[in-house]
Amino acid sequence: MSAALKAVKAGEIEMAYAESGAGEPVVLLHGGESTHIQYDTFRPLLGDGIRAIAYDRRDSGAPVNPPEPYGIPDSAEDCAALIRGLGYERAHLFGSSFGGFIALQVTVSVPQVVQSLTVGDTFSDASALQVPVAFEIVGQSPSERDAQMLAFALSERGQADGKVVAELKSMLVHRSPEADARRLAAIPGYDLTGRLPGITAPTLLIYGQEDPAATPGTGRKIANAIPGARLEVIPGARHGITVEFARETAGLLREFVLAHPSLTRR
Repeated sequence: MSAALKAVKAGEIEMAYAESGAGEPVVLLHGGESTHIQYDTFRPLLGDGIRAIAYDRRDSGAPVNPPEPYGIPDSAEDCAALIRGLGYERAHLFGSSFGGFIALQVTVSVPQVVQSLTVGDTFSDASALQVPVAFEIVGQSPSERDAQMLAFALSERGQADGKVVAELKSMLVHRSPEADARRLAAIPGYDLTGRLPGITAPTLLIYGQEDPAATPGTGRKIANAIPGARLEVIPGARHGITVEFARETAGLLREFVLAHPSLTRR
């Protein structure tokens, strides 16, 4: 584990994390093709008054987890254990894409640890795997996914910006075939659609206007199902809202978190 990383243990699971700042605890859940490094440049953008914590989920980055299969609810329990292990009763959650699956699951399964919920470009069920562009990416080898992710995540303008392309490429990771299979096997049984109306945490949804998979229409359906939820759509953005549109996304998240403060510690 890198010297810059810390860890929280929960049973057989050890979760590595990196952090920035101090204040309201915001736990950042990464997408399917990355690790905590997805938020290395995003975390500082959240600014003063926020402690931004990005951690590695099972089979991603530097965690320690057994080789048994697991589901999205197990990953949600891991996240709750991380929050408690950091000394908090509650924290704000932000999850993008696959991380949004887990953020929603935490809010449904372990609502007592959630101060506020923000998700970006995500789904409330496994229909993500049926969207043609997402299905194609999941079915490819890790190396093939890298090239496909550029057009999936970045606008045409972003794809022409060498700095943005390099940043996205630096976030993409390759897992072992076994770890990749376990991670993908967790998705098919995921479906929270019928439980969304029970979410009581303040909720913000952020979607890219041009996202080819998690469309603003998907976000609107989720927002309509969660009482009081708010939907924000970023013009010109595709799936990579935390990369090409990091400042816009961080600004929305920061505003929402500071509007719903907690700072409750055990």
